[in-house]
Amino acid sequence: MNKMKLKQLTKTDFIQFLNCPESLWLFKNKPDEYPKGVFSLFLKKLIKEGYETEEYAKKLFLHGVEIPESAEPSYTEEKLKSSNKVFFQPAFITKKGQFARIDILEKLPDDSFHIYEIKSSTSIKIDKKHNHLKDACFQKFIMQECGYQISKVSIIHLNKHYVKSGEIDAQKLLEIVDVTDEIDEIYSGVVNEINFASTYINREFINEFNCSCKTKTRSNHCDSFKIFNKIKDYNIYELRNIREKKITELVNFNNEILTDVPHDFKLNDYQKLQIESLRQGKPIIDNNSISALLSDLKYPLHFIDYETYASAIPKIDGLSPHKHLTFQVSIHTMEINGQLTHYEHLAYKMDLNDEMLNGMKNFTGIEGTFISWHASFEIARNNDMINWIPDFKDYLDYINQNMFDLEVIFKKYYVDYKFRGSSSIKKVLPVICPEFSYSELDIQDGTSALDTWGRLVEDKNFSEDKEETKKNLLSYCELDTLAMVKIYESLKSLN
Repeated sequence: MNKMKLKQLTKTDFIQFLNCPESLWLFKNKPDEYPKGVFSLFLKKLIKEGYETEEYAKKLFLHGVEIPESAEPSYTEEKLKSSNKVFFQPAFITKKGQFARIDILEKLPDDSFHIYEIKSSTSIKIDKKHNHLKDACFQKFIMQECGYQISKVSIIHLNKHYVKSGEIDAQKLLEIVDVTDEIDEIYSGVVNEINFASTYINREFINEFNCSCKTKTRSNHCDSFKIFNKIKDYNIYELRNIREKKITELVNFNNEILTDVPHDFKLNDYQKLQIESLRQGKPIIDNNSISALLSDLKYPLHFIDYETYASAIPKIDGLSPHKHLTFQVSIHTMEINGQLTHYEHLAYKMDLNDEMLNGMKNFTGIEGTFISWHASFEIARNNDMINWIPDFKDYLDYINQNMFDLEVIFKKYYVDYKFRGSSSIKKVLPVICPEFSYSELDIQDGTSALDTWGRLVEDKNFSEDKEETKKNLLSYCELDTLAMVKIYESLKSLN
């Protein structure tokens, strides 16, 4: 094979290969056919937080030499011959086109090297989507292929117990974990995967009629899943909480559409009802159970929703890495006669927000039932605020003890194939109340709200209309609670 035509394999490529080889092949060989989706706000946030974490990690090493991102591996090679001991972002490439840029590289007294891989998580992850040990293996392999001896490998990650108090101390913010032994245990296997990945992306042809994701759950599908797998609407991937084992069985027998699933195929009760709903063309509703649940709610009913901001590096005192700061609330309160009132609060600075809690307490009082969607989130935020602002403990404890999760109904007692196996309010609302929609809003999801608010309060060069942005944030959060009101009213009308 002509060396000049070898396709480059980076660590990011390798991660994609591990998740779906076919998707990476398409990206490398037919880039015009590969989905051109823009970076999601969430992905942009992860990238930004990765850079922020790297900057603090560099503070752990004195006199480190920064290798320019644009520099060729030959530049790194020359720098490593110097008397310097620590290098930031050195680049290496093998004869097979395998490329690595090391976060931090330390030259040891015996002329071997210590690799430091930086992660913005609070632990070392080895799940299906993220395997930090394989990341580090990749870096070690590339360097050793380039003729360097690697005697030690460490992962630097955030300390989940760190609480910001004044200026951030990098020594306390970060943890350095020696993973040399763990790397040694899996190294030979990962090397085989790396070499296979390099060979695979240089193949002239592959089977393009399906990809490795075909037997995975939909949350694990690659970006190019629909290109490789021509799956019709209302398919088995929409079965709620279906596992890979079940998907594999169904795929092997070409039962990929919900109505193709055999009647005697073993599924849970919800999944069976989901298929039956499609066959009947209507929702399947347990009116008695829904009525019993709703009759236990005590008026006034307070439909509540929080919006939160979380960052890898804590922005204000009292917070830990990735802790959620509640910056916004919307509450629609319904009296027993159906009268509806609304309270909202949007913080205009990074703060623990006791003003919001005071306003909430004055609006709702300590009475009635609080209703949320996916209540564990609001409960967790209340517990955080109890720790940060203990003056409101009694009020927040009352909310948590008198919280009803409206989503539960759509996990058990109201099954509609149109929800596509989801109980998200954004899937339920347009089916139950088609006259209401998030699509008309400038801000349509929590990630967008988080990103917008973060830029609004932190970015000195924020170029958008601030008042219009505040209005958009308030409108989004308000619709979340109004949506719950309308869904609740629809459920009440069933009886």
